[in-house]
Order: sequence, then C-alpha cells, then structure tokens
Amino acid sequence: MTSGSSVPSASEQQSASASRLMRFTGHAYLRQRIVLSVLSGRPIRIDKIRASSSFTEPGLSNYEASFLRLIEKITNGSKVEIGYTGTSIFLKPGIVSGGKVTHDCGADKSISWYLEWIICLAPFAKRELHLTLKGITTHYNELGADILRTVTLPHLQLFMPTELSSLSSPLELRILKRGAPPLGGGEVFFCCPLLPSTGGTGSGGSSAGGMIRSLNFTQPGRVRRIRGIASATRVSPQMANRMIDSARGVLNRYIPDLYLFADVFKGDESGKSPGYALSLVATSTTGVLHCAEALSNPSSSEQSLSTPEEVALSASRALLTEIASRGCIDRAHQAMVLLLMAVGPEDVSKVRMGRLTANAVQMLRDIQDTLGVRFKIKDADAEQGKKRAKSVVHAENAEPSETKVEVEGDEVILSCFGVAVRGARKVG
Repeated sequence: MTSGSSVPSASEQQSASASRLMRFTGHAYLRQRIVLSVLSGRPIRIDKIRASSSFTEPGLSNYEASFLRLIEKITNGSKVEIGYTGTSIFLKPGIVSGGKVTHDCGADKSISWYLEWIICLAPFAKRELHLTLKGITTHYNELGADILRTVTLPHLQLFMPTELSSLSSPLELRILKRGAPPLGGGEVFFCCPLLPSTGGTGSGGSSAGGMIRSLNFTQPGRVRRIRGIASATRVSPQMANRMIDSARGVLNRYIPDLYLFADVFKGDESGKSPGYALSLVATSTTGVLHCAEALSNPSSSEQSLSTPEEVALSASRALLTEIASRGCIDRAHQAMVLLLMAVGPEDVSKVRMGRLTANAVQMLRDIQDTLGVRFKIKDADAEQGKKRAKSVVHAENAEPSETKVEVEGDEVILSCFGVAVRGARKVG
C-alpha cells in the first residue's frame, strides 16, 4: 500500500503558526504595525503597552482600542484579543472586506489619526470602501482633513494603476462637517476604488485582485505654486481673512503664485467647538507636495488663545521649513510611501526623500521584520556624482534595531523590490 502525502500534525501546525507570529513591544507605532499585519496576513502580538508608565494609565488607550474596532469593521475574519490588564493585544488578521462603514472616532484623536493608515488598506479591499468617520477634523500634531485630501490622496494616487474601470468610484475625501477640538462634531467621507482584477484565475475560477504599481520618483523640481485653505468654525469669518492676509505677508516674498481660500462653516456643519486653522500646500514643477498646518488653541487650553496672525505665521514658517527639507516626499508621508513601495509589484521602486524621520526609520525595520523587504539606501548627491556616501551597513546577522544607515547630505534615494501583495477583489 503506497503512502500518500502526510498531513501535518497539530503540533507542526502550531509551530508553523508560531513562526509566522510577529512580536512587538510598546504602544509606539501601533497603527502601522497593525496595518502591516493585515497586508501581510501574519498575526501580530504586542506586549508591554504602557506597562511601566507612571504618567498615564497602563494598557491601551481609548483611541487605540477604537482603532482596533475600526480594523474589525473594515475586515472580515479578523480576531482581536486584548489582555486582562490591557497591556497586550493579539490580532489574527482577516481580509480587507470594505463596504459601507461608519465609525465614531471620539474626541481624543482626530479623524486623520485613524484615516491616514486606513487609506493604505483601502485599495486592497474586496469591495469598494465607503467610510464615514465622525469626530475632530483638525487636531494638534496630527494631519488635518485638508492635508489628507490635498496631499495624502495624491501620494496614494502615485501607486494606483492607470487602467482603473470607468465604473469605479473616484478616489476622494469630502469634508461634510468641520469639527474643532476639544468637542469635535466633524464628519468626513472617504471613498477609494479597487485595484483592477487580473487575468489570473483564483479559487472558484474567479479573477484575482491586482496590485499597485511601482514608483520612480527622484526629481524634486522647483516650487511653482502655493495653495492654502483658511478654515473657521463658530467664529467670525474675519478670522479666516486675517489668517490669509498674514500668510500672504510671509509667503509672497517667496513665490508670487499664491492663492489662499477661506472656508467658513456655519450652523450644524460647524461642529461643536469654535476654532480656526490654516493648511498650506506647496507644489513643485514635478508634482512634489510639501504641506504644513497650524490651528488655534481652544479656550480651555492652558496656553493663551492664538490670534489668527500667530496661526498664519506658524503655518507659513512650517511650510518653508518643510520645503527646505527637500526630497520628493514630505516628512509626514515618508512612512506611508515606504510601506506602499514594499507591498508593490516585484519590480524596482525608487524614491528620493529628505532626512528620514524616526517614524520612517522604524517603518524600514518593521517592513524587514514583517515582509522581509530590505531597502537599498544611497546618498542622493553621491547618486548624482557630487559626493560619495560613507556607507550603507546592513549586518547580515544583526537585529533590525541594530541596522545602521550612515550617509552624507540631507537627501537619500531609497529603492526596493516589492512583495506583490494583491487585492482581495474577486470577479467571478
């Protein structure tokens, strides 16, 4: 009697599952690690979440638990387990199902805190994602809804295939209601088309989902225009006009092509708290986008309430600083672009960036741990023959945290081969 193929035992299956399990510690970078887990299909366990913090309560915060609930809503088959003390979580990811989803983000974090990483999952969904989020539209030290619409979505568009169906929904983000801190009351609608199906046949004879495209973006160009939105809620419309006048006084000395738009919301669309903010975007001749934003302090804040002139001056200076950092990707979107490069097709993707942020460096390490993708990093000036790079050291047996990158200059060129993550779309 001939023996057939052996069936793995329960212990072997458990061992194989354990080898795929990703382990991290601490609450930092929780969102990007959860998104990496969903895209790679590998379970993740995060321990020691604020376990020894003496300033905050130990364990997950309310907004982090809310982010996990949102992941459950947009996926199918995901299993989330939170430890009894809240200091550890386990996620077994499912597929990104998409569909119509509504979620209340609360008032601890802005809508953008949730959406900036969900945007990376949306193209890989089984159905088009129509996501409505409620909460604060602009918060401190976080991207505002205007920046997501004018900068983040164009960055995602760089990776979207050009052969999208004419029946697909457009990639868009609409601000239905503005909500200033601390009470919020804003509402944002996000919609993303699916990756086109490929000719390959999946299970059941259905076409498999496609992939995003590779990126080659190494020419920064020169800044040719600046656009901005001065928004105001539950305050006098003159606040927006004062911000525009003050910003013009700074930016007109840098470039003449400047247009700032006043966006004043009234009534039910103005949220629950008074406030005003200024979002600025600089565009280069090659399509590079640099952004900056500033907003007023709420009356309940310990800091004095900022005047419109102070808000405009802060945003204008931040934009000029961002432009001076150079590169083809602004600092707020470095980690997102690196992630999309890694999950792209099995082709070379190359991008030019300014000095890498701590978030981008950690993303490089997490990508290596999760997807096995290692980036090649070169000094941008050395690439052009102007300067020699010192070294790019990747120790073969070193831990990811020990990987060091030493280059001269402020700009680097990163390149990698993607792992060809496909969308969950099925067309049968």
